[in-house]
Amino acid sequence: RPLAPRLSIYRWRPHMIASILHRASGIALVLFTPLYLWLLHRMTASPDEFVEAVRWLHAIWGRLLLFAGGVALVIHYANGIRFLLLSFGVGDTRAGMRKGAQLALWVSLVGAILIGVGLA
Repeated sequence: RPLAPRLSIYRWRPHMIASILHRASGIALVLFTPLYLWLLHRMTASPDEFVEAVRWLHAIWGRLLLFAGGVALVIHYANGIRFLLLSFGVGDTRAGMRKGAQLALWVSLVGAILIGVGLA
């Protein structure tokens, strides 16, 4: 049996949530890249395929996928800057890690709202 404590006994802190979201958003971006390349190919192939791609993007599933991809990009970007600053020693104290993670989460939330408003 493992001796490490279970995840259920940890108090979830902002830097833990930000780190997990950074990894999850990175995976989402890797999975969305083929979709974006496929859409780019369809939009540049012919006028008829361009119309089909735009029709697909205006459908609910197209908007949801664009929203999810955009939010993943904002989350990954905000946390990437946080990790880059941590690599240079900026905010590597306990309070600095907490404040940096909170800032990255707030930037991600505002970005998600702006993306949602833009797609509506």
